[in-house]
Amino acid sequence: MSGALDGLSASGGLSALDILPEHSLAAVVDSLVRVVEAVGAAVIFVGAVLAAVRFVATALRTRSADAFVPVRLSLGRFLELGLEFQLASDVLRTAIAPSYREIGQLGAIAAIRTALNYFLAREIRDERLQLAGEAARSGSGNPSSGDPSAGHPPAGRPAAGRLPAGHPPAAAAPRSDSDT
Repeated sequence: MSGALDGLSASGGLSALDILPEHSLAAVVDSLVRVVEAVGAAVIFVGAVLAAVRFVATALRTRSADAFVPVRLSLGRFLELGLEFQLASDVLRTAIAPSYREIGQLGAIAAIRTALNYFLAREIRDERLQLAGEAARSGSGNPSSGDPSAGHPPAGRPAAGRLPAGHPPAAAAPRSDSDT
């Protein structure tokens, strides 16, 4: 491929590096990386501030540990989104002529952030299912958490106890002795 570019330069045409030199492209990508990192940091910061405000408001109303679950769920969603932005900035950083060292660092960072996202998503799902189960047992149908998304299943997943069309009842989650 570089032979084709060299041929263009030798015949009087412009090469890709003449149009956008690598150092210019690196400067643009570096600016994009900073913007994406800033967005990720801002998402995490906003989530932390909102969670702190909701924590204080909840603590003043009640001392029940269950009342803090929606606060944790909300913070977890912000952390998950912020980590996705941070991972995107790491991928961008290695877009311009990465060294083997940078590729290795990206792999390690991606693995750590992916694991964090996985465990955050699993905890959010488990907490939502727990809230939905408690709401169903109390007969209210919706947890009174003040969180508009509380009680709703994550996108693409059926609500607890409801199966998507075409799935047999055997696909339902097994019930424990404490559910009866």
